[in-house]
Amino acid sequence: MSGKPPIDGYIDPNFPNPNTENDAPIIIYGYTPSFVLAVLGVAIFALSTLVHLFQVVKYRTWYFIPIVVGSAMEVVGYAFRCLSAKVSPYNIIYFVVQYFFIVVAPVMFSAAIYTVLSILINAVGRQYSPIRPRLILILFIVSDVVATGVQVAGAALIGKAESDRKDPTTANNILLAGLAFQVFTFFVFLALLFVFFWRSRKVSNGPAMKPFTFALCAATLLVYLRTCFRLAETAQGLGESLSSREVFFGCLEFAPIVLALLVFNIWHPGKWVPRYSYP
Repeated sequence: MSGKPPIDGYIDPNFPNPNTENDAPIIIYGYTPSFVLAVLGVAIFALSTLVHLFQVVKYRTWYFIPIVVGSAMEVVGYAFRCLSAKVSPYNIIYFVVQYFFIVVAPVMFSAAIYTVLSILINAVGRQYSPIRPRLILILFIVSDVVATGVQVAGAALIGKAESDRKDPTTANNILLAGLAFQVFTFFVFLALLFVFFWRSRKVSNGPAMKPFTFALCAATLLVYLRTCFRLAETAQGLGESLSSREVFFGCLEFAPIVLALLVFNIWHPGKWVPRYSYP
């Protein structure tokens, strides 16, 4: 008899496991990824990358380059979901790579949002912000880097545990810790954002800035919604409803990020933020 425990997890009856050295005994996603959604992701994020690159060059908003990098990372992430959907949903490498790029990409969007707020503080007045602009960048970007590193490590350990048919609880807890920290720090940033806009409402909410103020808040909340979903998904555990139904991924990971990027395409900061306040 084999010393390995019985397989516990999702297996697609219509997709035989190739059982190569890179394949887990189960589909770690909890479902076979939709090829249509993955292709849609590649197409939308590729288009977004090109449009944002054009806008960055047109308006010379070089500080917004993280949006372009993040969009390109989404393309890579969804390309590997295509491979999972068509080649092998059991493949650990495909899973870890797509997870890495799809998880890290929003960190780039967050960095761009932090930078925009810092620039707005310089433009509107530092007296309206509880924290100096440069400190905002240092605190929140470093926090995101640490949180993302922990998440990626947790995801990689989950893949290793599933491949070895071991209990992934510890790895999932590592992933959960990274997400919890990220949700907390982003909440602090949201509080800072709203404090700044409230204090500067007579200045920043004028006819010239009001549309962009609402756009920035909307995009920030969309990115935060996606982060909260990831936390809830991980807290619930592998194989539970949030992680085993792709509809949740589509509605609470894919859609919020697409909408956030669209918001910045329409209300690009280069149209609204004074050039003299650029770093």
